[in-house]
Amino acid sequence: MSALNPYRPGLFVSLEGIDGAGKSTQLQAVVDVLRAAGRQVVLTREPGGTEIGEKIRELLLHQSMHPATEALLMFAARQEHVLRVIEPSLLGGADVVCDRFTAATLAYQGGGKGVPAERLEALARWVHPGLLPDVIVLIDVPPEVAAQRLAQTRQRDRFEQESVDFFARVRANYLQQAAASPDRWLVVDGTQSPEAVQGIITQHLKKALQLFESK
Repeated sequence: MSALNPYRPGLFVSLEGIDGAGKSTQLQAVVDVLRAAGRQVVLTREPGGTEIGEKIRELLLHQSMHPATEALLMFAARQEHVLRVIEPSLLGGADVVCDRFTAATLAYQGGGKGVPAERLEALARWVHPGLLPDVIVLIDVPPEVAAQRLAQTRQRDRFEQESVDFFARVRANYLQQAAASPDRWLVVDGTQSPEAVQGIITQHLKKALQLFESK
């Protein structure tokens, strides 16, 4: 529920997955489903989403730093994002579709790089108390498949250059989070065709939207 209003009219959706999972391919499809239902939609991303957040994103993607520093910068960007974009949009009646949210920090900086979960969870309670996505879509692929996809793309950023073992830890953390909150998470096999993945996500979102609007 929202930190400011437990009865907010906007639906909050985040897409998650390791680099190379195919997450970005599905973002516009999610937006299209919601708009087809007559919803106003704000598409955004993390880290980023604001002027300050985008500057922090450049540091995170290209500047080497300690994992704890990464985590703190992620939440610094997220604070601006929540206050300036996410909360105002949700309270104003718009749905928010976000390319990653706090689940990514728990998976990458926590599961992948070993920052203690209790520290990350404390930061989450400070930055967005009570605010969680209503729907979290995890596009799940084995790290080896993701690595093959990344090898065929543009020049990779600092995270995309991480090892297969790193992404195995990130993936495991994502799956643990999903197993702990099955009502909130949808795990989709990302090795299927983009059309098949899109179909599964579309059907899930339509059902989630019906439940959300009936509350």
